[in-house]
Amino acid sequence: MSTYHLNETYDSYRSVDLEARAAAASPYQLVLVLFDGLLDELARARGHIQAKRYEHKGRSLEKCLNILNGLSSALDYDNGGELVHELARLYDYCIYRLSDVSVTLSLEGLDEVEKLLGTLREGWDAVNAKRG
Repeated sequence: MSTYHLNETYDSYRSVDLEARAAAASPYQLVLVLFDGLLDELARARGHIQAKRYEHKGRSLEKCLNILNGLSSALDYDNGGELVHELARLYDYCIYRLSDVSVTLSLEGLDEVEKLLGTLREGWDAVNAKRG
C-alpha cells in the first residue's frame, strides 16, 4: 500500500471522526473540535513544508484558513464586546501569517500561529470546563 493511499485513508477517517464529534458537540465543544482540527492541520502543513510537498502544504494551509475564517465569521459582534473584536483581530493576524507562510515557507511563522492558537484553545477549554 502506497504512502499516498495511507494518507488518503487517514484523511477519510479523520473526516468521519470530525463529523461525528461535531454532531455531538455543544457550541463550546464545537469550537474546541475546530481548534483541534486546526492545530492538527497546522502540524500536517509543517510536515509538508519540511518534506517539500508543496501541493499538499497548499491544501493544508487552505484548510487552516477556512477554519480560521469560519471561527471569525461565527463571532457575535453585537453581544461579544471588546473580547470578540480582539479575537477577530487575532484570527485576522493568523490568517495573514499563514498566507505569508504559504509563500515564504517560514516555519517560524508557523510556530507563531501554532503558539497563538494553542493558547486560544487552552482558553476555550477552560471556558468549556467552567460551563460543565
